[in-house]
Amino acid sequence: MARNLKQRIESLGYEDKIFNVLVPKEKKIKIKSGKREIIEDKLYPGYVLVEMIVTDDSWYVVRNTPNVTGFIGAGVIPTPLSTQEVETLVKQTGAEEPKYKFDIAVGDHVKITDGPFKDFDGRISEVDEERGRIKVLVTMFGRETPVELDYLQVKKI
Repeated sequence: MARNLKQRIESLGYEDKIFNVLVPKEKKIKIKSGKREIIEDKLYPGYVLVEMIVTDDSWYVVRNTPNVTGFIGAGVIPTPLSTQEVETLVKQTGAEEPKYKFDIAVGDHVKITDGPFKDFDGRISEVDEERGRIKVLVTMFGRETPVELDYLQVKKI
């Protein structure tokens, strides 16, 4: 939708009235096939922010872009966001490296959900919040063995 709108703005020559088109996204970390991947997730799926001077012509261009179905606001003119709201969204989307959100601590019991030790239970012995890694003590052959994992590979019991 954003790509359609940007192409339409350029082809019709409305760059002087429609300045910026933003799809709010944030970076997240996911584990796929045992490897950590950084993906972009839309903050508000289906929504696009448009910075523009609202005239009849510019409003017509945005309103009649393919896949644009509606707008937030009462009546026929959309409700503008405050500068503070836009700045908050831009800060949220501009994060270079995704932050790790830990809900586990040393001593917590966890179940390993991915990797070669999948379905093993263990106890957390170390947490490295900066790298997103943890050490889990897993009982194998009657001994506790430390296993280093990504924090996304465990689930708190």
